[in-house]
This record gives sequence, C-alpha cells and structure tokens, in this order.
Amino acid sequence: MAEINALVDAGDVSAGPPLGPQLGPLGVNIGEVVSEINKKTQDFEGMKIPVTVKIDDETKKFEIEVGTPPTSAMIKREAKVDKLSAHPKREKVADLFIEQCIKIAKSKMPDLNCTELKSAVKQVVASCVSSGILVEDKDPKEVLEEIDNGKYDDEIKNEKTELTEEEKEEIRKKREELQKEMKEREEEFRKKAEEIMKQLEAEEKELAEEEKLSRKEKVSRMEAEDIPYEIIVDYIPEEEEEEEGEGED
Repeated sequence: MAEINALVDAGDVSAGPPLGPQLGPLGVNIGEVVSEINKKTQDFEGMKIPVTVKIDDETKKFEIEVGTPPTSAMIKREAKVDKLSAHPKREKVADLFIEQCIKIAKSKMPDLNCTELKSAVKQVVASCVSSGILVEDKDPKEVLEEIDNGKYDDEIKNEKTELTEEEKEEIRKKREELQKEMKEREEEFRKKAEEIMKQLEAEEKELAEEEKLSRKEKVSRMEAEDIPYEIIVDYIPEEEEEEEGEGED
C-alpha cells in the first residue's frame, strides 16, 4: 500500500505538482484521483487542505482522506478578514452569526474530539475569544453562556448553517463599522505615540549623555499608555536595541 501526503489547494487540484509527479510512477489514474479530491475539498475552496492518498499496489484502487484547515483559518474565511486580532481584548475585527459557527463546527467535528455538535460549536466560539471576533454582536464568552443555557439549541439541532440575505448584509455593515473603529483607534494611538516621543525628546535634552533613556525605558512609557507594540516599533525601531548592545562592549 503506497501512501502520499500533500497540502493542496482545495477544489482546485490539478495533475501537476504537488500530486501529479508523485502519483505518476504508481500507475493510478491521476485524473480520477484529482477529480475525487476536488469533489471532497470543494467546501474549502480557496484554502490549503492536507490530503492523504492511499493506493493499493496490485489493484491500483485508491482511498482519499481529507483533513481540515485550522479553526482559525476557517474563522477568517467566514469573517472575510485577512488576519485575526493581535489584541483580541480591545480590538474586534469581525462579527459572526451562530450559523457560521455551526458551519465551522460541522466541518471540524472529526478533529475536535467531540461526539456532539453542541460541544464542537462551543469550541469554535471559544476560538473567537482569542481571535477578536464577536459572535451575534456579543463577546464570545457571553455566547458560550447562552449556548449552555440552551438559547441556540434549535439552530444547533437543525444544523442551521445558511444565512439570509439580510444577515449577510448585516455582517458586511458590521465589518465596515469595525474596520472604521480600528482605523480611528490606530490614529489615536499614533497621535498619543507622537506626543510621548516629543516628551521623551524634551526630557533627553536635559540629560547628560550617560543618562540618556534606554530603548526599554522608552518602550515602557509607550506600553503604559496601552499603545500596541507594532505601532511602538514605528517610532522606536528595534535597531536601537542592537546599537545599545554594541556600545556596551
């Protein structure tokens, strides 16, 4: 029994690399294998999917096992965002309906070690907590309590995964609102960072060379104002730390 493992583009596998060259020497019908993989992965179109092809050496019959993307990748796809939040407590990047969480949970069931869909849905919602994703326009922690209290039992029991056109439009508007809020918040942080830099420059003018503030001290001043590190490094590059280290020898 030959076995081939590959990471493929879901729903868009061809007879070329990475599978074609590996399947060719095994005498299996490559077209049939490719067609079957595309059929089994079409629900994940646009994503990378791990697949395993097992081929009987004598009969050339094959079996295909399809994995699933990480829960975070599926959340990103449903939320239609390029990246999840690096600061989930203060930065929300999208909002999902419970139906979308059910959809992800159904796909991930084999990997979540769950025997009940309700438990799988809870795991997906829990992942939203650390991703900066709202669920039903609420903190995911609140939704977890609602699931325990049976609020979404009907949706889960009926495996409801489709959204109405109104719900889709609501998601689009909410995403635009959140993106606008994020941009405004970033502008506020940058304005605050510029003010702090001016204060630091003024302070350093009064200090002797040996008393100059270290990069660590400058960064701490920024962090005390909750300014995200990715913004801090725009004003206090990490190269400064290297230069300080070189001067200590």
